[in-house]
Amino acid sequence: MLITSLHNDRVKLARALQTQAKARRREGRIALEGARLVRDACLRGCRPDFVLYDPAAADATALAAVRALGVEPLAASAQVLRYLSDTQQPQGIIGVFSLPAFDLPTPLTRLLLLDAVRDPGNLGTILRTAAAAGAQAVILSPDCADAHNPKALRAGMGAHFRIPVLERSWAEIAVICDGLKVYLADARGDVRYDQADWSPPWAVIIGGEARGAGAHAARIAQARVFIPMAAETESLNAAAAAAILLFEAARHSGR
Repeated sequence: MLITSLHNDRVKLARALQTQAKARRREGRIALEGARLVRDACLRGCRPDFVLYDPAAADATALAAVRALGVEPLAASAQVLRYLSDTQQPQGIIGVFSLPAFDLPTPLTRLLLLDAVRDPGNLGTILRTAAAAGAQAVILSPDCADAHNPKALRAGMGAHFRIPVLERSWAEIAVICDGLKVYLADARGDVRYDQADWSPPWAVIIGGEARGAGAHAARIAQARVFIPMAAETESLNAAAAAAILLFEAARHSGR
């Protein structure tokens, strides 16, 4: 049976999860669009609640990964998939999954903190980088974009299922950082990033591009690290700065 109605309950739920952060929080679920995201989540053992696909466009390997978990994908019209898509070119498949659930690792020795990173694409790219560099977890301040925004999910390329991504208040963040060396990325910092001591358990704070990290972040930072730049460049994109700092820290910690 082909789903063709935009008023179908599953279609309405997937649409809400694609477009509303409050719906994602209320339902405790996310919508993953595209073969790679659906397949990667399934291969990590995350069983979808349901999957909608366009029989003329869906990727066979993604459908096989869904069926391997005992879920039969539901055929839907191209119009339905276009309605649900967050991209200009619908990818033919969208799955509804529970929000990834992680606890903070113990002991915690390699932590990334994000403050006021409001661009979902940048946020997702940073999450992907953090997972690749061996960070144990990423904590988002209350001023960050929603980590489960469709753009953040696409840019993360499955990182949401590989590394804990947690939203916490500043009071909670201060407790988590107790016992860690907390570095704040700051273009006007006083320690070069490659001369900082990354050997103790550490946390590094990356702020948003517009205004950088805020007063809460400054209060818990123990040192400010900078990345030397040429050609009178004022600052780096947050994702680029995160990549430089995280891989430098990983080099010192043997990751």
